[in-house]
Formats: sequence, structure tokens, C-alpha cells
Amino acid sequence: MGGPQAAAGGATGGGAEAVRPVLALALAGMMTDVHAHSGALYLLTPGPERDRRAQVLEMAVKAGLPRAFSTPWERISLASPLPVADAVRRLRLVWVPDEEEMAHRYPRIAVALPYRYRFAALPVAVGEQVYGAAYVTWPASHPPTLSPAEHNLLTAACDRLALRLADAARDGAPLLAAEPDFVGTTPVPDCGGDPAEVLRTLARLPYGVCALDVNGQVTCANPAAGDLLGTDPARLTGRTLWTALPWLNDPVYEDRYRAALLSQRTSSFTALRPPRDWLDFRLHPGHDGLTVQITRAEAAVGGTGEAAPAERHPARLVTIAHIANLAIALTEAVGVSDVVDLVADEIMPSLGGSALVLLGSENGRLRVLGHRGYADPHTVERFDGFPLSAPLPGAQALVAGVPSFFESRAELERVYPERFATPDGMSAWAYLPLIASGRPVGTCVLGFDREHHFTTDERSVLTSLGGLIAQALERARLYDTKHRLAHGLQSALLPRTLPRIDGLEAAARYLAGTQGMDIGGDFYDLARTGGRSAAAVIGDVQGHNVTAAALMGQVRTAVRAYTAVGQPPGQVMESTNRLLIDLEADLLASCVHLRIDLPAHTAHIARAGHPQPLLRAPDGTVRVLELTGGPLLGVDARSVYPTTWLPLPPGAVLALYTDGLIETPGTDIDDALAALARRLAGAAPDASLEELADLLLGPPEVRDRRGDDTALLLLRPTG
Repeated sequence: MGGPQAAAGGATGGGAEAVRPVLALALAGMMTDVHAHSGALYLLTPGPERDRRAQVLEMAVKAGLPRAFSTPWERISLASPLPVADAVRRLRLVWVPDEEEMAHRYPRIAVALPYRYRFAALPVAVGEQVYGAAYVTWPASHPPTLSPAEHNLLTAACDRLALRLADAARDGAPLLAAEPDFVGTTPVPDCGGDPAEVLRTLARLPYGVCALDVNGQVTCANPAAGDLLGTDPARLTGRTLWTALPWLNDPVYEDRYRAALLSQRTSSFTALRPPRDWLDFRLHPGHDGLTVQITRAEAAVGGTGEAAPAERHPARLVTIAHIANLAIALTEAVGVSDVVDLVADEIMPSLGGSALVLLGSENGRLRVLGHRGYADPHTVERFDGFPLSAPLPGAQALVAGVPSFFESRAELERVYPERFATPDGMSAWAYLPLIASGRPVGTCVLGFDREHHFTTDERSVLTSLGGLIAQALERARLYDTKHRLAHGLQSALLPRTLPRIDGLEAAARYLAGTQGMDIGGDFYDLARTGGRSAAAVIGDVQGHNVTAAALMGQVRTAVRAYTAVGQPPGQVMESTNRLLIDLEADLLASCVHLRIDLPAHTAHIARAGHPQPLLRAPDGTVRVLELTGGPLLGVDARSVYPTTWLPLPPGAVLALYTDGLIETPGTDIDDALAALARRLAGAAPDASLEELADLLLGPPEVRDRRGDDTALLLLRPTG
């Protein structure tokens, strides 16, 4: 896949100066055609052409909103779950009609920009040749569907731009600069200049007025604003209100500015100017900035001039920073218990919540997946197993998919029967449906030990938060299910116990890899073969998934079957190799197979691409067995596997293992093998094989660093 990446890099020059205005004009024209409020253009940067998802989209031009709004997404991996990347991967327009849909499909954006707006993203491409991508946004006043005319205009604009970019790429013109260009809009008039009449008009107003540009900086303020804010209006010019006035330096207030600018709807907040003056701020947005109206808040004022009641103080809000931290943390959640802990640790303190419950469903019944904050677990767990049709607020939120907020016990009891409405001793509740992939997966219940007023902001953010938790919960439940499947499957495919064989001691260990499904293709086996002989095998089928485990079971069964009919080790390897090729599994396997003649104290061993075994002699010396072997199983049906004769006297220990035991990140494999040999040599002469197996696996901190499965089989003739 070509495109501007052939000439992108980060360079600038004459070619870039000639081409980059084309991008700005294309974005401005696209926004004008469909009356969009903001937008941006991305270009595809260099990357592996065979793997589109490994490439990166880099923002080249932006318009309509401050750069701070999009800074986290100036460079986007095509593998990321974001609408712009999605549009390129799917090569079609992506439409997001509202904040709820954004929360469900793209929670990374929803948690940072939980406001009302419409969003469209589409690729800039000619056929399969991708050059970049674009997005545009509209205020919530835009219809919730994209009209065919708008769709055609956007597509045509991107098609024209793609052709221009194709020409630029052929000419070798560098397109990307160190940072995106900003396409400005008509600036707010400078009230301190010529228009004296405007100044006089503003000065006559009995309330404060400030003009902010799209970056939130004050361009002018009237005298009344200075009086109310307690500062000279000239000192505000060129600064944002929340940096110029320390008592406005709160994420809640900046959030209202962001909401007004992105949704193009009036927003407001009330703030306390110390020590006791409460002020109302109304933000009236436009395409080129905002006008802020400031008045004294209406409040019950006593004879002493004491001001507003405490409830006028802005309610605590889960800030964008908290949400972003939760989003990052939830990506690391493995099981359901991790999700419960993370939500409890990150969200409950921010809202002043006292308790948390995560509910799910199974076979039409409610399941309590986890909870925090209850002294008596039975308080919540007694509702586990109730039918989803029961009049429980948690069940109803799960079934209906609609959030519910109850600010007091009385409010909840008006809707639900008393014995169902207040089961947990709390005084206020938020019931958030958890919807992932378009279906409900559970309910998140936040409880408060006191009555709690849920502001519009809190309700909006918590609703968006539900989508984020839902995706983490769905992943966690899937992981838990796979984890149980993995352990069950692995246990079924490996021997439950090793057989007791006269004249031979044996011990085995299996450790799942620390990553993935905890399932893989490592295996071992030990069997009697008639008379006074025994056969043993250890192997490793490549892969860490169900396919590898299933093939491992087939290989282990095949080795046992070929051994049972009397084939010697080399022929067993050849037969198993042909079987593996006939199965067309496209997986390879390594293996060591041996037959031990116990009366003769000898062994015949065949090796197929497997790590060399270790042999500890009765005197304690250890050596690596340099066995001649054949290639991995599954490579060539004509492969031959030589057999090596080996003396195996009583007291000697033969250690067979898979590569997971000696492959540790950051450690040379030869050094790891030497260390394994030293541990084997340093063991006490009278140590049991069980003790020796634990010694060879190493301490827990070493085992936890291994990312691959490990199998170990120890054999010791007893004479």
C-alpha cells in the first residue's frame, strides 16, 4: 500500500509549502459543504505495507476546535479502536450520532469528550489505496442521521483530495510537519479597538460580559465583568478565566466551556468567588468562540449578608482525568474481580460513593459478580439467582438498558416495592446498564450512604462510563470462561498421574505460560511397555491456544499407540511425523521419546528438534546429552530420526524438559541451560524427584517471569 507515506516522514520544504495549503482548503471546503462545526485531516505515515493495522495516521490539519481537544489523537494507530482508524480499516464512512453511541462503540473518545455532538469519519482513498482519513463534527442540533446529500458531499471531497495526494506522492512532496496546522475561523472583534460604540454598549450593561476565542482566551471584558470577578478587565485579556482567576481553576468549570464549544449549546455553572460571593456563568457558544454572561447568583441572603446555601456549590464530578485513568486501568483488568476493584478504587472516591455492586445475568437469572463496601456480604449476595423479571432496580436496568438515578430512599420506594427497593442500607443509588456490542451484559450499582443529588453532568458522565465498564466486564468474563476452559482442557489432555513402574521413579510438572489463555502444546507421558521396560515422551506443539492443545493430545495419543504396537523410538518419531503432516494442522512439534530397558539399565532415545536432555550420574556430575536427532515433526514426511543408545544406571537422573524452562526474557539460552545443569548437580544426593522437580523450576518469582509453557519429566532407575 503506497500513498503519501512514500514522501511523508517529518520533513518540510518547498514541496510541503506548496501542498499543505491544499489540505487546509480541502478541510475548509468539506466543512462548508456540510455545515460542519469542526474537523481534521490525517495522513498515513510510513509502516509495513503488508500490515495496514501496523501503520499510523498523523493529523495534518485541524479546524474549528482548540488543539487541546484532539491532542490525544494527533497520532492514531490503525489498530486502535477509534472511528478514524475504523473508517480506514473498513474503507467506508463511520457515523456516530450521539454521545451514547460514542460511549458504546468508542469509549476512549467518550470518556474524554462526553458531550452532545455528531461525528463522521471517512477514508481518503482511491480504491484500496489509502492516503489518509478525515473527520467532521456537528452540534447536537444536527439531525441524528447523515443525509444522502451530506454523505455524497463528504465522499466526493475525500475522493478529490485523494487524487491530489496521489499526485503529491508521485512528485515526492513532503506533506507532514512537526505539528498539525490549525485552520482558523473569523476572529472575535477586538473590543478595545475602533468600535467605540460597541465598548459603550457593553459598559452600559448591568451584568458582566466576556468574549472568549475558541481556545478559551479572553478577547475582551466589560467593566461589570471586572467588578464581579474582582479584577481589572485588562488583566484578563489573552488569558483563560480558569488560569487568570485561581478560584475558577477547577476541571468542572473548564468542562462547561468544552461542552458549550463542542455541542454548540448554552451551558452554565455557579461558582463561589471567595469569601462569599456566588456567581452564575452562562456560556453562549458560536463557531468563532463564546460569550460569557456573568451575574450574581440568586440566593437566600440573611440580614448579615451571608450568601448562598451550600447546595449552590458545584457537585463533585468525575473529571476527565479520572475517567482517562480508569480507561487506561480497565485495559489492564484481567478478571471480573479486577474490574470490581478498579471501578471501586477510581470512581467511588470521586463521587463520594459508599458501595459498589456489579451484576450480570446467566440463564435468565441475576448474578452478583462482585461487590465492595458492604460489611455483611449476605446483604447483596442474597439477591443472586433472582429471575430477571423480579422487581429489582438492578435487574430492570439490565433488561431495559436504561440508567436510573434515585436521590433518596423515598424516591426509590415510590417506584419499587419496599423489600426490593432498599436491600443494602444505602440512601441513594445510580443503576447503570452495562451495554457492550449492542447487548446488555450487566448492571453497575453505585450506592451512597447519604442522599445524593445527581447533576446533569454526573448523569451524563456516569452513563458514558457504563459503556466503558461494560466492555471491560465483557472481556473479563470472557477471560474467566477461557481460563476455566484452558485448565479443564489442559488437565484432560495431560496424564492425571504417572503410573507406578517397578524399578523406576518418576516425577512431572507442568506450568502454564503467564500470558494468554494459560494453555499450550507442551506435554509429557510415561507408560509400561510390557516385560521390564517403560516408554517416556516429552514434547511441545507450537502455539498457545486450543488448536495447539488439541493437536498436542493427538500427538501424545499417537506416540502411545505406536509404542504399544512395538515400534522402536526412531520409528515412533517417523510415524508420528507422517501423521502430523497428514492432519494438515500447519503446526510443528518438537519431541524426545525413549524406551528404557530396566533390567539392562539402558535407554534408546530419539529426538525431533527438541532441547537436549540432561543426565545426572550417580556421583552427582551432570552433562548435556548431545543426541543426534531429526527435524521438527511436521516438516518433511521423509524425515529420519536416529536412535541413540544410552547407559542409565540405578541412581542416575534423566531430566527431560521443554524450552519454556530455559527460555527467560533477557537471558541467554546457553547461560540458562548451564544454570539448570548447576541446579541439578547441586541437589542433595538423597533428594526425592518431587523435591528435585521444584528445585529445577526455580523460585516463584522466576516462574512468574516465564511467558512460555513449561513441562518437566524426571526419571530415575532404582535397580
